[in-house]
Amino acid sequence: MATAEAALQKQPLLKRKPIKRSAIQKALKKTLMSSGHLANLLPTGTGLTFQFLSPLFTDQGQCIAHNRDRATGLIAVCGVLCFVLCFTDSFRDEKGKVRYGVATRKGLWVFDSKASAKLAPEVAETYRIRLIDIVHAFASLLVFSAIVLFDQNVVKCFCPTASEEMKELLKSLPIWIAIACIVLFVVFPTKRHGIGFPLSSK
Repeated sequence: MATAEAALQKQPLLKRKPIKRSAIQKALKKTLMSSGHLANLLPTGTGLTFQFLSPLFTDQGQCIAHNRDRATGLIAVCGVLCFVLCFTDSFRDEKGKVRYGVATRKGLWVFDSKASAKLAPEVAETYRIRLIDIVHAFASLLVFSAIVLFDQNVVKCFCPTASEEMKELLKSLPIWIAIACIVLFVVFPTKRHGIGFPLSSK
């Protein structure tokens, strides 16, 4: 019995045959992967909200004037949230509870007005708005615009009769936007842990 088991263990493992994918399947996989990576650079709730509501607001891409107005409103609201939430930050109070605030020129304006949640002036000053925050806010807005262009419901809604050149542009432009913004985020990373972003351990 033991000899039979040993013989089985010595047998070579079966090699997995490579799966052949069509050009459309490869493009779809690349698009979905790119969209997933871009979503990590945005406030999670905003990206998920847009992806969830987009089919509803655009009626699966079959837009009429009313749907187009609603889709425009959704894109505008989510875009503004992406921009504004880049200026939020968080910290842990004495009890270890996470507190959120908005960065200002003087420091951090904390949402919670309790005395335990207030920061000392010299500590709050370290949270003040810097130029990199503005750059990151605009970069997040660009990333969100790339995700919007990746969304086929939005493309069908606003460009139902796009020419072949326009379709090629709509496919390539989000990728170049993504590459530029990812490089920017890597070279100049943000230290903020605002609403919708991963929390800091401190």
